This record gives sequence, C-alpha cells and structure tokens, in this order.
Amino acid sequence: MFKRLQQLVQQMNEQHISNQLISDPSSIRYFTDYHTDPGERLLLLVIYKDGTGDLYLNRLFPRPQLDPAFKESIRIHYYNDGEPILEIIANNLHSGQSGIDKFWPAHFLLDLIAISSDLIPVNNSFIVDDIRGIKSEEEQAIMRDASAFNDQAMERLIDLVQFGYSEIEMKDHLSDIYQGLNQNGFSFEPIIAYGPNGADPHHTTSNHKPDYGDTVVIDIGAIHQNYASDMTRTVFYGQPSDHALKVYETVRAANQAAIDIIKPGVTFKEIDLAARNVIEEAGLGKFFTHRTGHFIGQECHEAGDVSQFNTATCQVGQVFSIEPGIYLPGKLGVRIEDLVIVTEDGCEVINHFTKEPLIIEPKH
Repeated sequence: MFKRLQQLVQQMNEQHISNQLISDPSSIRYFTDYHTDPGERLLLLVIYKDGTGDLYLNRLFPRPQLDPAFKESIRIHYYNDGEPILEIIANNLHSGQSGIDKFWPAHFLLDLIAISSDLIPVNNSFIVDDIRGIKSEEEQAIMRDASAFNDQAMERLIDLVQFGYSEIEMKDHLSDIYQGLNQNGFSFEPIIAYGPNGADPHHTTSNHKPDYGDTVVIDIGAIHQNYASDMTRTVFYGQPSDHALKVYETVRAANQAAIDIIKPGVTFKEIDLAARNVIEEAGLGKFFTHRTGHFIGQECHEAGDVSQFNTATCQVGQVFSIEPGIYLPGKLGVRIEDLVIVTEDGCEVINHFTKEPLIIEPKH
C-alpha cells in the first residue's frame, strides 16, 4: 500500500498538484486498505505533495486499522454529524492546485469552494486511475484465482441449463454456486438471457424459460479477495439453427482476433477494430452495438476501455475484458468474454472455460 501512495505522490509532484482529494471508497481501499460504504456522508482521503495525508471519517464508520507504515504520514480525523468538517478540510489544504476525485458529490465540492475562495480545483482523477490500471504481480495473481473460480462457476451453471430452469432460477443457483466456492457475492448483476432476451446486451433476468434451439447468454462474475471476475459464454439449449451457429462462430472469431493483437504499444482502438472488422466482414456489423471491453480490478468496471475511440496504448499489467457480441433483435444474442492481462510480448487470457460451441440437450 505504501508503494502505491509513493507512486501517487510522485505523480502529484510531476503534475504540480498540492492536494489530491480521493472520495471513491475503492480508491481509498486501494491506497490504505481501509474500506467502508459512506452512504450520503463524507468520506475523504486527502494526500499532500509532501507524502502526508488526512483521512476524514464520520464517527459511525468502522475504525481503520492502517498499516504501521502509515503511522507517521496519515492522520485520521473523526467528525460528528452536523460538524463543519469541510471547514476543517479547507484549513488543512496546502496552497496550490487540488486534484478532485470525479466521484465526489458536487454538493461537497461546491461547499468547499464557497468556504475556500483560493481553492484551485482540477479534475485529475486520471492520476489515480492510471496507477490503479497497472496491476501488481500480487493483484494479477488474485485476479487469476478469481477467474479460475469463475471458470468453475460457469461450468457448474452450464451443467444446469439442461433442466430448463427460468433465468431467475439460474441466477439463484449461481448465488449458491459462488457461496460454495467461497466467493464474496456477485461482482455485478448476472445476466442469464434465453433466445430473444439475449439480443439485449444488458438484459434484466426474468422468469423466462428457454425454448428448444435458443441461445443462452451467461454473463457472470464474483468478488474474490476484493477483486472482481467477469466472463461470458453463450451455449445452446438444444440444436440451434445453422444461422445461429454462424453467428456464434463469427463472435468467437472476433474474440480471438482481438486477443491475438494485444501487446504493449497497441492501441485499444486497434484491438476494438480487430474484433469489429470480423463481425463487419460477416455482414453483421450493425448488430455489434457496444465497445469490445472494459478495464477491471477491484471494481468490475474501472476507468479505461477497449473502444474504437480510445487511442491510448496497452501497458504491461493492465487487465481488461474482450467481449464482442452480436445482437439480433427479436431473435438471439451471442457474446463471448474473456479477461486478459497484458504481458511483455502479448497477453495472458485468464479465463479457460471452453469457447467451443456447446449444444445442451434438454433433460426430459
């Protein structure tokens, strides 16, 4: 944790930032290993360019047990409801620019500006985002384990497709599966989508049951040691049409085409286009309606994406999804998603459940 704060302070000094205000609970946990959900109350970590910091907590929040390395550098300030905590924060700020967390509620920032007329706020959340975006070896190991557990969960859930459970029943079974694997709940609301429901990339799980020949889109993830997993597979409930199989193979080829070009220095735009071109060449480009991927770590969706507009380049240690899809309204959807870690000469795919087309005959 201390090394992460050192990276932050170095970046602050390079950017001429005197104060970095961090309100995002996940980022506070990332830098201090302290986490709580503040609700509507103020939770704020302020780091100064000299390497010291202040952590502001409501008295009803759990007491932090910070690493001894922070004993001399981070001070903890407790406040009561109604206490003018923003005045205390304003008085403690150093002169110069203050980097503002993009997640900080506007009413806190507006009140701070009203109190501190010399405040110079700048939106520089990218400093925190960039540090969090490069996963350490320890983080990568946790995410490999998280994905290995998710592979097991996917296998167990797909085994249940044969019974024709409703989407909601499948979600309930998934919760039990994760509990049995000692995962700490869903990393996002899972998507189980049969047939036409799969044409909605963000389908809300319903009481719908599968019809023979349906595609079954299964997009699932859990929390493992505070890190998220995420993967998607599409299978068939009974023998699909030739067209459905063609759509599936197109998506699988798009997934692989994107994975094949990932390496340091390649732009995210190029990765997105590698997948998109495969689908467009199949005449289905207008049915690929979202970006190819998103960054992931402590949160399922972190800053950074794999889109046709992102000209940033891959860096070693970044972890993101590759998840092209084709969505035919009123008919079917197919999505295949893996998580990858950028390596020195390419990438490591950390999901290993098969992407071969699986045709699961109903059990009568």
